[in-house]
Amino acid sequence: MTKDKIYLHIVWGAVLVLMGIGVFFRIPQVMPRIEQIEYFSSIMGFVKFSFYLIGILLIVGGAKKIISCYRELTDHPSS
Repeated sequence: MTKDKIYLHIVWGAVLVLMGIGVFFRIPQVMPRIEQIEYFSSIMGFVKFSFYLIGILLIVGGAKKIISCYRELTDHPSS
């Protein structure tokens, strides 16, 4: 992979991490509005779990992409 693509993948990984962090900050603001919806009021535990799982997956996936691309960048510095 070329250096430009590696840098692009690192930026994409950083965006994923930031979006995951954003999900964690947004959940407490959105939950009261979701609780008002009658359909979701009985499964709020599952809804919270799902949102937090999405946030965790975004952070872990972004971190994995950053780490793997950074390792590839440092393993082949002359490319």
